[in-house]
Amino acid sequence: MASDALLSGTLKEGRLELVAGGSWTALRAGELEARLEEWMEQASAASSVSLEMSQVGAFDTYGAWLVERLRREAGLRGLTFVVTGQAQQGLKLLEDMQGRNLQAQEAAAPDFSFVRAVRGGISNIGRAVHGVWSDVRSFNNMLGTLSAAFFRAVVQPRRFRFTASVHQLDRVGLRAVPIILLITFLIGAIIAQQGFFHFRKFGADVYVVDMVGILVLRELGVLLVAIMVAGRSGSAFTAELGSMKMREEIDALKTMGLDPVEILILPRVLVLIIAMPLLTFLGAMAALYGGGLVAFAYGGMGSDIFVARLKEAINITHFQVGMIKAPFMGAVIGIIACMEGLKVQGSAASLGHHTTRSVVKSIFMVIVLDGLFAIFFAAIGM
Repeated sequence: MASDALLSGTLKEGRLELVAGGSWTALRAGELEARLEEWMEQASAASSVSLEMSQVGAFDTYGAWLVERLRREAGLRGLTFVVTGQAQQGLKLLEDMQGRNLQAQEAAAPDFSFVRAVRGGISNIGRAVHGVWSDVRSFNNMLGTLSAAFFRAVVQPRRFRFTASVHQLDRVGLRAVPIILLITFLIGAIIAQQGFFHFRKFGADVYVVDMVGILVLRELGVLLVAIMVAGRSGSAFTAELGSMKMREEIDALKTMGLDPVEILILPRVLVLIIAMPLLTFLGAMAALYGGGLVAFAYGGMGSDIFVARLKEAINITHFQVGMIKAPFMGAVIGIIACMEGLKVQGSAASLGHHTTRSVVKSIFMVIVLDGLFAIFFAAIGM
């Protein structure tokens, strides 16, 4: 049959004359390998090998490699090798195979030397520094582009997407209220419970109110809300923009002469800047309420005593510190989320990768920003 892989031959006066026929393709690899091994065992008694291929029907790269392998093994045994009857296309494949894998690659021995370890460590540090510098440049570019788009919207208010902003405010702000209240309430309750558990040993139950009030208003309230917004809204922004990038919708906006930053990014970032202080205020109130509830149920402290002590422990400065931080954290979360969304390539894996990077970077930058604000407020006495 023409589809069979054929290889027959005769050994005459020291000459091994092989005749190939049928299909010499990868589909017949098993048959060809077996027949080739059989005839190469008989080549040791020959002084030359010839291969007649005029009867070969189908011939591909795998068949050409087998012929080349036969030629090389014959050369290693000191035999002359001749191929006849091959079509022009087959000759081209045979010529291509002659230049492949001429030198055997030696397996590299594992090198666990100190120099190699140091070189690898320095290389990793260099890549990390380059990645950080690339992120800083991307952040600055996005910040500058957003600032330009914002000033254009101020000069020409009709350019601003008010309807889209209201929609995003509903998604980012209003619909986030339940989860923000629940988490901050629980955190405030846990802080108060642990405070009473440990401070009671020193007879300092009353100072639990100071701890809860100052921590919630200055640090934990805004920080918890920012982390939750980064995980909830920041990841959503990245996924939305990344999906649009994959479907080439952003390129379509540019083709129509529209600015994607004005239409897609500016409303999202502005909404986060507006929503973060509101959510921070609600979260702080929920945390204080949780602390007060635990103080009453677990610490045996009346609500009037809790409120009176809270008034003595905190002042408007503590509240201002948390509110000042909130819009900056919202801006950082929005910029990073949109920046990562625009980096998405045309695959689902890329979308997941950049969504994860968005959340991780946002949380990291929020914590760094909180630390910088803490140093700043300490320096100015707030």
